Amino acid sequence: MLTSLLVLGLCVALLYLCLQTQRPKNFPPGPAAVPIIGNILNINLMNPLVDLDRLAKRYGNVYSLFIGPKLVVVLSGLKVMKQALVIKGAEFAGRPQDLFINDVTQRRGIILEDFGPKWREQRRFALMTLRNFGLGKQSMEERILAEIKHIIEPLEQSVGKTINPQVLFHNAASNVIFQVLCSKRYDYDDAVIKLIVLCFRQNAKLANGVWAMLYDSIPMIRHLPLPFMQAFKNIQTLTNLFEVLVAEHMETRVPGEPRDFLDCYLDKLDERGNDDSTFSVERLSMYLLDLHFAGTDTTSNTLLTGFLYLMTHPQVQERCQQEIDEVLEGKDEASFEDRHKMPYIQAVIHEIQRIANTVPLGVYHSTTKDTELMGYSIPKGAVIMTRLDSVLEEEGQWKSPHGFHPENFLTDQGEFEKPDAFMPFSAGPRVCLGEGLARMELFLIIVTLLRRFKFVWPEDAGEPDYDPVFGIILTPKPYSMGIQLRASQ
Repeated sequence: MLTSLLVLGLCVALLYLCLQTQRPKNFPPGPAAVPIIGNILNINLMNPLVDLDRLAKRYGNVYSLFIGPKLVVVLSGLKVMKQALVIKGAEFAGRPQDLFINDVTQRRGIILEDFGPKWREQRRFALMTLRNFGLGKQSMEERILAEIKHIIEPLEQSVGKTINPQVLFHNAASNVIFQVLCSKRYDYDDAVIKLIVLCFRQNAKLANGVWAMLYDSIPMIRHLPLPFMQAFKNIQTLTNLFEVLVAEHMETRVPGEPRDFLDCYLDKLDERGNDDSTFSVERLSMYLLDLHFAGTDTTSNTLLTGFLYLMTHPQVQERCQQEIDEVLEGKDEASFEDRHKMPYIQAVIHEIQRIANTVPLGVYHSTTKDTELMGYSIPKGAVIMTRLDSVLEEEGQWKSPHGFHPENFLTDQGEFEKPDAFMPFSAGPRVCLGEGLARMELFLIIVTLLRRFKFVWPEDAGEPDYDPVFGIILTPKPYSMGIQLRASQ
């Protein structure tokens, strides 16, 4: 009798688990899933991009996967992406609230805030404040140019030698956004900035890696001492650092006379007249961390990708330098406005962003209501993965989708043009907050450095490896950069 009950119980449990991996009616198709672990066996968790592309070729540009017990709708291609993120932007503008990254960030900040009144108020404030402190204005340009001088110094000391630029570019991008957020910059050998860069880099790799997927798939392992616990330690370290900055600002600020983003937020706290305000001291540190992360890793890794390709495509570098010399003749330094006179430089920078593919899977979206996409029924709360990499490499959208080809952004007359498929910052209501800052940084840094230096691939470095390290942000493998002072300098 007992044996029969155990067998019956096991059969019921197996039936329940099998039902849990069944797709709803008219839901996007996908591979059959294994109970509990879902489709983890169908993709390489260390780098799923190739497998996600393979599945799109089999099931179409709208398909689904079980990540553990959770169904995820995977979107590919420009047509699908525009339909979801732009035309139906509000319906696909939510954020899932029960994933690894949500637990790590304690569901605070702005990037992972779910769609609704709170998100709208916080995003509006962030955009307005960043704009007031210089995005697209001369004050921001001056801050970037001032930081570039700190990049030039170690490069000048390395003329005739080689240098690993990874930390250099990370520190520079970090300092630019730090000055906007809290009027702070750190020397490149400062222990604080080294710690911040390390924590962000580790968390970026963990957030889109195998351990995050296992964390989301198997809830019972979440409290075990596994590698994903490092992300929680890192975020606590960063929170502690930013809380010190907040405390310092609270002591030194003059209400109504903001010096930076942090002061503006504190002024907003003073204005709170009711309990419905979405502004709070408790969420401030994570808010700053969100903006710092968004303004640091994407830009620094794009720069790393850019100089890797410029070194290994010397003809492109030389043509850039020729255009820079012609446009900047007689000028002490570049201005962001100069980009309008530099079509080839603009093409090269946009091609660098395209091939860098820095955030290949974007940030997870979720549906805010029951909706429909390409004939499929998508229920409210569905998790949406946006394969930005599929758009940036889509056949038919680019003259040369594979490899490094600045001509993708040039007309037959040599004028700069930006195809619709260029969306490294995503699109729609959730488009990246830091797009304006990133565009200005990339232009000013690349132009200023190319004007002064020639960058060469070291003779003893072997063949360049263009395959990046996978994570929430793709990172080029470490490389050395040969530095030569240009004859004109």
